[in-house]
Amino acid sequence: MRSLDLLLLLFLIIAAFGVVRTKDLLGASIIFSAYSLIMAIIWQRLSAPDIALTEAAVGAGVTTILFLITIGRTVRREDE
Repeated sequence: MRSLDLLLLLFLIIAAFGVVRTKDLLGASIIFSAYSLIMAIIWQRLSAPDIALTEAAVGAGVTTILFLITIGRTVRREDE
């Protein structure tokens, strides 16, 4: 099981760098959602199911929906 933990940690780090490096807000929101889901799996593996459920519901669910609604209400400025 140690290799699975290391793989999850690697995915978590890749997702974190992906959120920081992505210039597209929609893409960053989706990567952040994946980050939260990975974090929820890690919490579950650490025997903290209540925190895992909260992370999945709030981090991956509600926050992503709020980000998507906010992005949908903004106007993209294109350089002319």
